[in-house]
Order: sequence, then structure tokens, then C-alpha cells
Amino acid sequence: MKLIQIHSGDNVAVALEDVRRGEALEIGGLIALEDVRRGHKIALRAIPAGGDIVKYGCVIGQAKGDIPAGAWVHVHNVRTGLSEGGSYAYDHKTFPLPETASRTFRGYRRPDGRAAVRNELWIIPTVGCVNSIAQRLVRENQNLVSGSVEGLYTFPHPFGCSQMGDDHAQTRKLLAALARHPNAGGVLILGLGCENLTMDQFKEELGTWDERRVKFLICQDVEDEFAAGSALLKELADYASTFRREDIPASELVVGMKCGGSDGLSGITANPAVGRFSDRLVALGGSTVLTEVPEMFGAEDILFDRCANESVFQKAVGMVEDFKRYFTSHGQVVYENPSPGNKAGGITTLEDKSCGCVQKGGSAQIVDVLRYGEAVTRKGLNLLSGPGNDLVSATALTAAGAHLILFTTGRGTPFGAPAPTVKISTNTALYERKGGWIDFNAGTVAQGESLDGAGERLLDFVLEIAGGRPTKSEQRGAREISIWKDGVVL
Repeated sequence: MKLIQIHSGDNVAVALEDVRRGEALEIGGLIALEDVRRGHKIALRAIPAGGDIVKYGCVIGQAKGDIPAGAWVHVHNVRTGLSEGGSYAYDHKTFPLPETASRTFRGYRRPDGRAAVRNELWIIPTVGCVNSIAQRLVRENQNLVSGSVEGLYTFPHPFGCSQMGDDHAQTRKLLAALARHPNAGGVLILGLGCENLTMDQFKEELGTWDERRVKFLICQDVEDEFAAGSALLKELADYASTFRREDIPASELVVGMKCGGSDGLSGITANPAVGRFSDRLVALGGSTVLTEVPEMFGAEDILFDRCANESVFQKAVGMVEDFKRYFTSHGQVVYENPSPGNKAGGITTLEDKSCGCVQKGGSAQIVDVLRYGEAVTRKGLNLLSGPGNDLVSATALTAAGAHLILFTTGRGTPFGAPAPTVKISTNTALYERKGGWIDFNAGTVAQGESLDGAGERLLDFVLEIAGGRPTKSEQRGAREISIWKDGVVL
């Protein structure tokens, strides 16, 4: 099968393989009028100028001119229908979740009752000035990684000083949230001493902490910061080494969901496969988190109608409207998307991208809407406010408490968040070509595997990762963060 019509009401189909000009198409007996690459769209019938382009059963744009049947449908002949305006009404819909037998994973149990999927030592710089010190401490203390201590990492960033207002607060909140993450069996908070994110501020943001698990070091206060830091890391390693893996119900997992380097197959294979996984984990009593608000624009109603109640609906609307104001306050249009790589892969408009993006949310009810830096507190599907940028949103997912992150991609990317980051390919060619990046192949859906089958297979794989199987990015030591900023730097 070379083409797929996703919804019976669609007037375009998506090429699952490259199509050549003059080739007979199996849908409607059409003839391809031009070459169409994999992931790109073909008109199933004539579409008049100004007519709606329909994919996923949703309008994804309007025709710039007459488009004949069999023609390539893309940015040259389609424009977005989005604007900064919009009104929303709550039309509650529910869908049944799949019946799923109870499952467990081999994780760690923390003294506060939380579950973890890794037992690592983290160094968190409060300010970019100490990044090099943190990195040297990591290099020189790898001997501490032994037994049940699975890694020693730091997360450099350029902030923590010369920030004001909301930016200062967001940096403080994000770093404190990372310090609380259960995957860290021991945390060293590393400061300089003169930054405006003071250690006292950090401690206040952190709240209560276990003194065996969290240590603090201000480099200007000691003669030899490397000796002092190494001694504190040894204490943290001794504590972290007391934890052992045990059977933990899958209902305690929190999984973040993200896409990047998307292509025309993202909304057909990998994203809906993640959606099937999400429904299964929620049915087991677990939690999933969906972010990338700008990539909900044009498809937000699909999510809003699944808000569990009016209060959650109002929070979801507020999240989207706040993001639109964020764009317009900087003189930007809300539809300045998709990226050049997305377009090369077959995504035409933001509506097209968003309708594929929200597939990761499956069909479960949305139980809560989180602000940037907030953590999951309600079981089920959560929305998280954050931009589409891969590193920023993956960092926010980790800070929200995601034990691991599912990252779908049609073009591939090597980065890794602080939480294990599972790369899921939308097409088999990428899986075979970038074996050092990609963990899981959802391209099999385009080759005949059912979405339910892929979702079940992904659930099995996630439980393996939660039980200690390293991701490809973990094997390469890829661990990065990026903190969202909006204001001036002093």
C-alpha cells in the first residue's frame, strides 16, 4: 500500500512510499500528476481555490488555487487558516480505555514512597558560572558509579544570574523541580556565591529535603571546591547505594510525551502509537504528560473536549490563550510553524502539524493542566504548559516528574533529557539508518502493524526501560537541559 486516507472524510491521502509522476494510485483510480515524496499529500479529488484541505477528518488549511485530483498538496498550494483569535465551548466527550492486565516494572522505592526508574547522582548548578566545576566533578568522580548507583551527571545551563522577574522565578522553580526528581538518588546543588539565585532562595524554593539525599556547596566559601565537592558526592553515593530495584506497579509510572523532527508520517504511525500506549498506561492507573502548546494550535478542540470537567477545560483554554498572548506580545503570529524540516517531511501547515501532534494524547480524559515547572499530582493524562522547542519541553517534562520521555521523530535527533528519552521513529528507514539514535520503530504501522499492536509493544518496551534497560541517548551519555526564558538579561 503506497497511500493512506486517514479519515473517510479526507480529501487528501498521504504517501507511505515515494510516488512517481504517472503512477496509478490504488485509491479512487487516480493517476499521480507529479512526483510525491513519502509523507507528503496527494489530492484525492479536485479542490477549488479557497476550498478546505481535510486530513485526520479536520481542516488543515485552504487551497491557494484550484488543485486537481492526483496533484501534490503542500506549501506551494495550501495556506493556513489560523489566526490569533478563537473561541471555545466545552463539549465533553468520553471514550473507552482498553482493558489491560496489571503490569509491574523493576524500579526503586524512595523513602517518601515515590517510585524511580533510575538511581543516579545529579549535580545541579544554580548558575552558569560553575558549569565547568560541575563538569570536572563529574569526570573525576566516575568511580562512584558502581553497584546500584547507575550514573553521575550534571546539567549545565547559562542562567541563575542577571535575570529578573518571571525569568528568575522560572529558573529557580525549574532547577528545584529537577532536584526533587525521584530518579536522582543523590543531588549536589552547586552554587558560586554571588549570583542572584542565592542558595537561600534555592532552599526556600526546594522546601523540605532529606539531608542524606541533597547536599549544598557554595564554591566561593571553600578553599578547594573540587575536594569539597568530591567529598559530598561520596556521601551522596554511599546513601544512593542503599537502594535496590524491586517490583513496582506500572500505575506509579509518569511518562512524558514529545515529538520533534516530525514528518508526514508522524501523525499516522508514531504519534498515534504513543497515544495507544498512553491509553494503556492510564487504564493501568498511571500518568502521562503532553506538552508543546504551540503545536496544539488548530487542534486544541480535540483535547478540550476530553477535559474531565469544566474546571480543567477552563485551565486548558487559559493555557492556550496565554501562549497566544506570549506570541503576539513579541510581535509574532501564532502560526509561524512548521519548521523547514517539518515541511521537507511533508507537514504543510500548523493545523497539519498540530492534528498529528495531539495524537500522542490518545483518547483518555485530561485530568489536569500544569504550569511550567509544576509537577504531576493527578493520575491520568495531564497537559503541561511549555513551548515546542525540543530541549526546553523535554526539560519541563522531566521537571514535571516524568520518569522517562517518549520522543517521536521522523528525521531523528541525538539529544537526551535528564530523564531517559526513548526515540521512536515514524518510518522504518530512519530506524535502520540511525540505529545509534532510535530505540523503537513505529514505522511498522505503515507496513501493516495495527496501532493497537504497536501501542502494546511500546508498553512492553517502556516497562523494560523503566526496569533499567538503557536508551540509546543514555548509552551515549546525552543529558541536556534548557530553561525557558522570556525577559531581559542584565
